[in-house]
Amino acid sequence: MPHIDLPDAPGILAGMMFRPETARPLNELAEVLLRGDSTLSRGDRETIAAYVSLLNDCEFCHNSHATFAALQVDGGWELVDEVMADPASAPITPKLRALLAVAAQVQQSGRNVTAAAIDDAKAQGATDVEIHDTVLIAAAFCMFNRYVDGLDTIAPPTREDYEPMGRMIVEDGYAASTPPAG
Repeated sequence: MPHIDLPDAPGILAGMMFRPETARPLNELAEVLLRGDSTLSRGDRETIAAYVSLLNDCEFCHNSHATFAALQVDGGWELVDEVMADPASAPITPKLRALLAVAAQVQQSGRNVTAAAIDDAKAQGATDVEIHDTVLIAAAFCMFNRYVDGLDTIAPPTREDYEPMGRMIVEDGYAASTPPAG
């Protein structure tokens, strides 16, 4: 049960409906990071968000962004599940594997990011912009995860519960989920 009187909506949507004026910039950030122009695919960026959310034990954000990733990567849920279980052995590109390692370091602390992890990402073909965006996705999802869990929002229990929201985000983007300002 949420800590405050939130609208009846799951996860971050409840907080965004409660304070629509904060929803707009949060959704704009998500739109740029996860759907904007990038040499990283949308599916790869959603995978990074889902992985950080898993590491933060944020059930709602992990399940929603894993759904968004599964809808956008070749291999769907099977690949997403493999990545979440063990990125080191999952059948993903060496570049994504290296970027996930950087994201995992950011999840622990920005100061935990090592020169060796950055050098490995670069050796696997990651550009400075891709590294920047990975760090920012990981940092932003630490914030989003704490927002969702700090309010003790409701997380739907099954993957199927996330499917309609996933299809809306994939088709229409994050701006479509911004509630109108009151």
